[in-house]
Amino acid sequence: MELLNDMALFVEVVKARGFRGAAEATGVPNSTLSRRIGALEKAIGLRLLHRTTRKVELTEAGQVYFERCKRIVDEARLAHEQLGDMLAQPSGVLRVSMPVDFATIYMAPLIAEFAAKYPGITFDFDVTPRQVDLVREPYDVAIRMGEPESSNLIARPLASLSTRLFASPRYLERAGTPVEPQELEAHECLNILKASTWMLHRKTESIQVATRSRFTINSVGLIRSLAAQGMGILLVPEKVVVDDLATGRLVPVLPAWRGQSTSVHALTETRLLPAKTQRFIEFFKERLAHV
Repeated sequence: MELLNDMALFVEVVKARGFRGAAEATGVPNSTLSRRIGALEKAIGLRLLHRTTRKVELTEAGQVYFERCKRIVDEARLAHEQLGDMLAQPSGVLRVSMPVDFATIYMAPLIAEFAAKYPGITFDFDVTPRQVDLVREPYDVAIRMGEPESSNLIARPLASLSTRLFASPRYLERAGTPVEPQELEAHECLNILKASTWMLHRKTESIQVATRSRFTINSVGLIRSLAAQGMGILLVPEKVVVDDLATGRLVPVLPAWRGQSTSVHALTETRLLPAKTQRFIEFFKERLAHV
């Protein structure tokens, strides 16, 4: 790389017919240019330039070297530009695994925008709860909620989802409306999987509440539906239940309190990512930053 840089500087000196003009064109100090060209001549064992007080002229060997350097430098610049174009407009099949509820609620409205921005990319989405194996299966990235379990994967944070408590008016009429977090221990609390406690926060105050439920569920959509039918209280991001709030099927519970935020990560097998995967992660990290 250093040799290529010196060759590029040599080309600029010749084109400017002197070190001063080349210094103005490149921003490299005159003395540095002279030293670098001198080192280049020493390395190849040939004098490339006749130096005078006003200008420089090519030696016979310098003319041959200049023509070859110019071709090499021009090809390198073209390759750099083409690589830039590839990064700007990546292509190929992007294989993504993500939870169905998160995909439907958060990702779907943004996927169309991403697809329009990068028309060269085609998509293969797996939206089942199954935990794909990024090492053995041909997926480029997996979107996962909660803290990553495997330290063998590269985890890049995408979002942090604030959670709140909601229930249906029918459930609250039947079971009563809690006014303090501790009262939740006497209620049916609809949990994701086997969570047995909720950590709630109000300003600088925090409290951990033991919860109970008749249901063990791995679907946010199903929990939301059960809550709307009066089966209990749920703790989810507000965006998950925005339609139910608008229709009155669900209402806030303990509105001054928030639950523990749920983190969302993009998991990859390696840090060296193709352009299509880089752009996907960058795009959704930007769009999901304020959800």
